[in-house]
Amino acid sequence: MARLRRKVCVALFLFTLFLFGTMMGLRTLKPGDFSDWQSPGADLLPVIADRRSVVARDHVTLPPRQARADNARAVSSNRGHDGTVFYDVHIFYYVWYGTPNSDGRYLHWDHALVPHWDNKIAASYPRGRHMPPDDIGSSFYPDLSPYSSRDPGVLESHMEQIGASAAGVLVVSWYPPGLADDNGEPSDDLVPAVLDAAYRHNLKVAFHLQPYRGRNDQSVHDNVKYIIDRYGDHGAFYKFTSTSGKSLPMFYVYDSYLTPPDAWADLLTPSGSHSLRGSAYDALFIALLVEERHKHDILAAGFDGMYTYFASNGFSFGSSHQNWKSVKAFCDGNHMLFVPSVGPGYIDAAVRPWNNHNTRNRVNGRYYETALQAALNARPDIVSITSFNEWHEGTQIERAAPKKTVTRVYLDYLPHGPDHYLELTRRWAEQFNKEKEQWLM
Repeated sequence: MARLRRKVCVALFLFTLFLFGTMMGLRTLKPGDFSDWQSPGADLLPVIADRRSVVARDHVTLPPRQARADNARAVSSNRGHDGTVFYDVHIFYYVWYGTPNSDGRYLHWDHALVPHWDNKIAASYPRGRHMPPDDIGSSFYPDLSPYSSRDPGVLESHMEQIGASAAGVLVVSWYPPGLADDNGEPSDDLVPAVLDAAYRHNLKVAFHLQPYRGRNDQSVHDNVKYIIDRYGDHGAFYKFTSTSGKSLPMFYVYDSYLTPPDAWADLLTPSGSHSLRGSAYDALFIALLVEERHKHDILAAGFDGMYTYFASNGFSFGSSHQNWKSVKAFCDGNHMLFVPSVGPGYIDAAVRPWNNHNTRNRVNGRYYETALQAALNARPDIVSITSFNEWHEGTQIERAAPKKTVTRVYLDYLPHGPDHYLELTRRWAEQFNKEKEQWLM
């Protein structure tokens, strides 16, 4: 009898331990209590803090806003001609990777460890760079191994994978000619190859305008003219088609809040000093929403919509799923697009080892499905996916492979196969368009 009681006690203990472990895993599916400044991309924190008084909407005169109703709604499905991809599902895509064979050296795979902005905290963490190919700046390892974005075979594989996911528009991270981020090299010359590869797979390409030294409303004016003049006639160049049949290019503007709203208004409102509105270079401009007050700044600036980008639910107002319905209502009331960004998880510890508090466990795909459902519940016109291949932040849905070295064990998609997140994306893209047809009936 005593032996039976001991067995029962052991069984109850193991069951309790299992429940505790399960609850800890599922905890990442809910918004956390992280303040806005804990952004996964917090490298720019000192700059953001310095600009808060400039960007504050109390100092902005709200310009008269004409309702651009003909551009405020997507057509019901925006499907590809063969029905296999959906042009209202966008996916962020990066072309900054390089290898010695194609680029003379590793680019981005050797990403530097980013120090914390607080020197006291930074002193507690390692510094230096990763050393590919076995040690890369990611917690996952690519199925293609560390690759070059210039490799035609890699581009072909990427377009095939994106097509398999049913995402119809890849949003290419873009810097002006001659410029790049701190870990890469200029890549504008790669855009024609991306467009050609996308065209072969019935995909479209939009542009994700990245921040660079000296970026302002005037330089973005020049950037838009350059992109449209150089790439606008390509068959893969994405244009948003509204219910009225009008088509315009679409630009996502990352870290748009770094430029004051009144400066953006000079570019994006009809009465602006160098306005693009009504010109041959008019387009839809989508701003990044991080803090709640950015809604009003984006409206005052003349943007056509807002997106959330970050895949870490709960770290900011914009990335918190629970806020998406209210943001959508705000956008609807002001004739703007809302483009929520969903991701499969988040982990950037390989490049920001001090940022573990923003890690979001994938929970074998359940985190992704939770985000996708939250996006569908908001009934947006477009859903964006963060990301196809931002390996540094662990948001990729690109195929990954199990990898173990003497010093590192990489995360992987097991027990599922390397296509797991591509398949989940296709399933939800089909569901999104099925539900969308019902919303618009």
